[in-house]
Amino acid sequence: LRLRLAGWQNKQRIQSMASLVAEHAPPSNGRAPVVAFNASTRLTGLSLNAAFQLLTTWGLRLAGVPVIQFVCQSGLSRCVLGTDRDNFSNPPPCQTCIAQSQRLYAGAEVGWFSYETEALLGRALEDLSIDELSRFEFAFPLEGKTVQIPLGQLVMPSIRWALRRHHPDDDSEHRFLLSEYIRSAYHTAREFSTLLRRTEPSSILVFNAAMYPEATARWVAHQHGLPVVAHEVGFQKLSAFFTLGQPTAYPIAIPEGFELNSAQNLQLDAYLEKRFQGQFTMAGIRFWPEMRGLDEAFLLKASQFRQIVPVFTNVVYDTSQMHANVVFPHMFAWLDLVLEVIHSHPDTLFVIRAHPDEMRPNSAKL
Repeated sequence: LRLRLAGWQNKQRIQSMASLVAEHAPPSNGRAPVVAFNASTRLTGLSLNAAFQLLTTWGLRLAGVPVIQFVCQSGLSRCVLGTDRDNFSNPPPCQTCIAQSQRLYAGAEVGWFSYETEALLGRALEDLSIDELSRFEFAFPLEGKTVQIPLGQLVMPSIRWALRRHHPDDDSEHRFLLSEYIRSAYHTAREFSTLLRRTEPSSILVFNAAMYPEATARWVAHQHGLPVVAHEVGFQKLSAFFTLGQPTAYPIAIPEGFELNSAQNLQLDAYLEKRFQGQFTMAGIRFWPEMRGLDEAFLLKASQFRQIVPVFTNVVYDTSQMHANVVFPHMFAWLDLVLEVIHSHPDTLFVIRAHPDEMRPNSAKL
């Protein structure tokens, strides 16, 4: 009961803050708006990434910059966080998500979009394999011409993230889900393009540009010649990273010959000391709430080998991020290579350490 009451109070505070922003925002005086879009960071709650975008748009509005929120109103047949990994036929929890959107964007200018099917697209998707769907392109109308929108490429990172796996099975269930993502991406593109033509914004603000709704919006905005600012959580605690590029690549320019000074080295040492003890957060999450020593059984096993080599893997669903794979096509390719090395060094104990976020409860349901 206390948790429910606290959740209700937080939602009321957010709605009150949204109303205050609407009340105190100065007139735009004809300035072109910024269009903001974020459909992949929260459902009924408020994640750190969702909060960053909300605070950014509030700041813009209070500075006299008009903001239009492009908001899903059951506009996606299957969304990333709303995908049920146990039953793909289950629809997302749209009504509770819409209710949260209404609270977050109280008093804001909102462009809602709902889902509609495209018969021609549906026929084009029939009987395609997973591989064919992952490379699927379709004609997209744009300012009196037609271009090919790379729908398969836009949705594959989200499929991998939602499924917690890099390689979807080529069966009817996975083909269905991938097709629904493609249908939703295409409809998002149509609706977003219509909004851009109607509102003539100065720029676009989206969450990370890797999940398919926002990646699609970014693609459409670039077709319209508009700059897109995308954001992700930063490496520092409670920080955000904004860029005109791809934020999941963290394109930070470091001058050639740059070296840390004494104060910066001390700061880095203090940070690393805490991180080695699990005392750090990322995206507002503390992955290691407690650290434990190695047990006697492990130490006994380790004593039988000449040396120990730890192998740290990423979370499986973060292999969806295309910028994480540079030398190898994906994490499992280099793990196969590591397996060959393991077999050739029987006197070495290789310890594969899974990422702690793999088993975090409800990690896909923020």
